Amino acid sequence: MFSCSQPVTGSGETALSQHNDTAVAKHIEAGNDYHSFSNPDEITVTHLDLALTADFEQKQLKGRATLDIVRQQAGADTLVLDTRDLNINSVTVNGQSVDYSLGASDANLGTPLSISLPANAKQVTVNYHTSPEASGVQWLTPAQTAGKQHPFLFTQAQAIHARSFIPLQDSPQVRITYDANIKTPANLLAVMSASNNPHTERDGDYSFSMPQPIPSYLIALAIGDLQFQAMGDRTGVYAEPALLKAAAAEFEDTESMLELTEEKYGPYRWDRYDLLILPPSFPFGGMENPRLSFITPTVIAGDKSLVSLIAHELAHSWSGNTVTNATWRDLWLNEGFTTYLTYRIMEMLYGPDRYNMEAVLGYQSLQSDIDALPEADQKLAIDLRGRNADEVFSDIPYEKGALMLREIEQKIGREAFDKFLLNYFEHFAFESITTDVFLTYLDKTLLKDYPEKLSRARIEQWIFQPGLPEGAPEPQSDAFSDIDEVRQRWLTDKRDANEIDTTLWTTHEWLYFLNNLPDSLPAQKLEELDNAFSLTQSQNNEIAHSWLMIAVKNEYKPAYDRLYKYLVNIGRNKLVKPLYRELAKTPQGKKLATKAFNEAKAGYHPLTIKANEGFIND
Repeated sequence: MFSCSQPVTGSGETALSQHNDTAVAKHIEAGNDYHSFSNPDEITVTHLDLALTADFEQKQLKGRATLDIVRQQAGADTLVLDTRDLNINSVTVNGQSVDYSLGASDANLGTPLSISLPANAKQVTVNYHTSPEASGVQWLTPAQTAGKQHPFLFTQAQAIHARSFIPLQDSPQVRITYDANIKTPANLLAVMSASNNPHTERDGDYSFSMPQPIPSYLIALAIGDLQFQAMGDRTGVYAEPALLKAAAAEFEDTESMLELTEEKYGPYRWDRYDLLILPPSFPFGGMENPRLSFITPTVIAGDKSLVSLIAHELAHSWSGNTVTNATWRDLWLNEGFTTYLTYRIMEMLYGPDRYNMEAVLGYQSLQSDIDALPEADQKLAIDLRGRNADEVFSDIPYEKGALMLREIEQKIGREAFDKFLLNYFEHFAFESITTDVFLTYLDKTLLKDYPEKLSRARIEQWIFQPGLPEGAPEPQSDAFSDIDEVRQRWLTDKRDANEIDTTLWTTHEWLYFLNNLPDSLPAQKLEELDNAFSLTQSQNNEIAHSWLMIAVKNEYKPAYDRLYKYLVNIGRNKLVKPLYRELAKTPQGKKLATKAFNEAKAGYHPLTIKANEGFIND
């Protein structure tokens, strides 16, 4: 199980030493998960049986986790688990109490739980309850939901937050199967990243099974006033009643996405693929929890313009869930492959124009991150030691990783690269691999088959060097060329805003138009745009975000009421964090940001609070 996660002699780590002269970088041990206390090389957890009761009054999950274990080393007698702010009530083996101890806590990693095991132990049970402030659990009041009648709970385990609601080996190189029984108030429905029966009786007692081995960050639970609507034979959507119809209409192409991806990259291995629409406090666009992707409601735009998010989470069923990064240093193996697949799925379903526009927007977003990040964080194989694992998330693993794969595709041809991907997903199915394992596989496949077109040195440059290599692909869009001309004519007063025909503009064209405006614009020009297109009142959350960023940079006060409501009502970090960052640059902006943050904080996810509180407190 762990052979693919061990250092590979002569692999990319050697290249890293050659490319990076810092003493720190030379000593990264490939496959060593620096974000886990656990000891799977000695004793491995293989299965989890979870029994929890959701106490909404106390904001606690209470119950037990029973872990099946396998000794990898003879004589190993101590199981080390990851925890964070868990209250351990007892630990037993075969019903008998055993010794355990909690070690020193680390701000980033939590607290190790060491358990002494009898020689014949094959299973250990931890009785515990979570903290109301668990970093991976959010408890919402009825007022913070769409229906306003019932409370809501959801978990977010990635990157290392599973340990805040389950004591386990919280490392992506440890793959487990799991069963669960969840008890809830009788009027609520529980769903998990497991086998969900769309027709289950709502009785407050729900059982689940995940037969495929998954990493801990993919264990997920949600509880709320949820209903289900099918979108196809294998696809459907769970949502609060107020959102269900709109969500099902918005994402009705999900079944087609699934079928097209299977045709190109091999069978879908997870039975069903359903979506769960969460309250707007969900801190991410989506989370690829197997069988049940968690989705932000901010992508329900009414015109399917933002459904690339669904394609992305679906693509994770191949890259990420089936073939997984072994450590958080290797996240690009999940997100780079998935972002590449996302673009391909969108092209297959909606055509090359959509593909090209989304690729250009992704490239521009990547350039912005490269400009903003220190060089060390511009590398695909990032050094995260001593840091919060959540800091790995930027456009580097996503867009830079995808761009590297796009370059390989262009050099060897799409048909050959698709064949490689199909074989790659099959070869490493249900394994967790490192960057070094990937490079060794590349040596035996593409680098061997196409020595005149690909080189190991070029691949290593992509992975271990900051920025983009010289000659990297740069996506282009004919549709955006027309937008460039329109924007320039408006900026030079050769055309009034109300003369611009935007009738056929897509969301992508609007985003390209807005995102490429100058940082500084006179109030008269902003008023002209706003009066012509009602941008301040846009109900498309992505367009509204781009417009509000412009408003903040130019202190365009007519948009500030909308800005305030936007910050208070949305918890998705991609949308709110840049606004808080920009507002914090001026005293008046910081005052507005502080007021909005303090009002919104009670409804924000802990990750959103942590990501933005520095802009308020500094």
